[in-house]
Amino acid sequence: MTERLRFLPAGSNAFLVELPDLATTLTLLDCLLADRPDGVAELVPAARTLMVRFDPLVTRREDLVALISGLDLSVRTSRQGETFEIPVIYDGEDLDDVADILGWTVDELIRRHTEATYTVAFAGFAPGFAYMTCDDPAFDVPRRESPRVRIPAGSVALGGKFSGVYPSDSPGGWQLLGTTPLKMWDTSRKRAALLAPGDRVRFRRVTEKTIVPVAAMPDEKTEPAGPVKGPLVTRADRPALYQDLGRPGRADQGVSASGALDRASLIEANICVGNPRNAAAVEITFGGFAVKADRPETLAVTGAPVPLEVRATDGRSLPVPFGRPFALDTGDELTVGVPPEGMRSYLALRGGFAVETVLGSASTDTLAKVGPAPIVTGDVLVPANKPASAVGADRPTPARLPHADATVTLDIVLGPRTDWFTHRGVETLLSQIWQVTAESSRVGVRLSGTEPLERRHAAELPSEATARGSIQVPHSGQPVLFLADHPLTGGYPVIGVVANHHLDLAGQIPIGASIRFNAIAAFDPLTLETNR
Repeated sequence: MTERLRFLPAGSNAFLVELPDLATTLTLLDCLLADRPDGVAELVPAARTLMVRFDPLVTRREDLVALISGLDLSVRTSRQGETFEIPVIYDGEDLDDVADILGWTVDELIRRHTEATYTVAFAGFAPGFAYMTCDDPAFDVPRRESPRVRIPAGSVALGGKFSGVYPSDSPGGWQLLGTTPLKMWDTSRKRAALLAPGDRVRFRRVTEKTIVPVAAMPDEKTEPAGPVKGPLVTRADRPALYQDLGRPGRADQGVSASGALDRASLIEANICVGNPRNAAAVEITFGGFAVKADRPETLAVTGAPVPLEVRATDGRSLPVPFGRPFALDTGDELTVGVPPEGMRSYLALRGGFAVETVLGSASTDTLAKVGPAPIVTGDVLVPANKPASAVGADRPTPARLPHADATVTLDIVLGPRTDWFTHRGVETLLSQIWQVTAESSRVGVRLSGTEPLERRHAAELPSEATARGSIQVPHSGQPVLFLADHPLTGGYPVIGVVANHHLDLAGQIPIGASIRFNAIAAFDPLTLETNR
């Protein structure tokens, strides 16, 4: 017996495998995890799809498609994990609505929810968010028509055939049944995510917040001893962030890579001062930043070309070079001005910054709330004093970046859900100029166009993985271009993905600028058969 699989492009180095159901998806995932093909960087399962992200220097999309289509998926895998009991106060705003949808009373809804056994299928949306399937098939509830702007951490919710617990305050469209005092995500635990794929969950009704079991409590943290020394932040008009090249490969805990929005500029800053390419630097958005040195230091600033000035202890103001290493003496204050083009600059310190890593990275993920706290006025940038190589004094002239009145062309790869849009909708995406709105952030660039994108399908899309650079289209038809802090999975169709060579540029487009999308290849989904 054979089974048809669809392979959908999802950017320059990823594709989605569309499968008939969740069981087949998890079987394919387990097959690939058991014998991971060379060049496969990450596997992200969802309701009916598996995203395969690969290294194009090691393997080709065509080779992976051929390998996957030859796998025998007839024997379903069985996952075993721990069993958890989660106390729930059933005080959710949507209890009555969910009971009406299912044709039950509220008491019956609560009874059946506590009698059911849930299994963690996969993680996504946010760190620690577990998509759980239920052994009671009656639990199938559509998302809310209008998502909430904020859902409190600990909210127990239903969405489609899944149940989940929100690990942090976030927007969301699932139906709320109640709340739990348990922490779904805590980086001070040995395993930050309370639930992992294969775990079993039973919900228990309680009438008030209970004491959290010791096993679920975070480990105690020890405070550093002695005064903190290093360059003092004397000005931060907007919070700055520590960033490195991110934390890829953490999809099993619902964590996306995050990292610097302009990776090439971060690497360049580190090369200037002799640091390893992946050393953490300070990402400064639209300038307005200053630090005062408490000892002689060597620094460099790259990315958006900000004016740089040093005020010496004798009162003199001295210009310093952009994109080149420079020195500060004790008491010197470096001022970072507003860039005339681009959005984000990177400040690197020779020897690096002493910053705590989370899951192997010092990056701050603003959506997932993972990583070091934002840098504000009064903070100290503690030097790590790690070994460094020679400074890169002779660096190439950086490329020009877009200004607020510019129209920027971004190359895109159509897919994975281009066929969810009409021909007119695809033409509108490629022909219309899109303005970058003020609602943009590290999560994504919100775009506004005269004509919204016309969809062919009005149905809900089961949650599936999204890549950095994805152009996701909500019901409004006004797209959102995902950047580094985007959610790992999403429930709106992605019409295209920015090509790898323009991802850094996308992170430097200022508010008010315009974007034109250029498709570098036709949408080419592939349907093949595999053994079953």
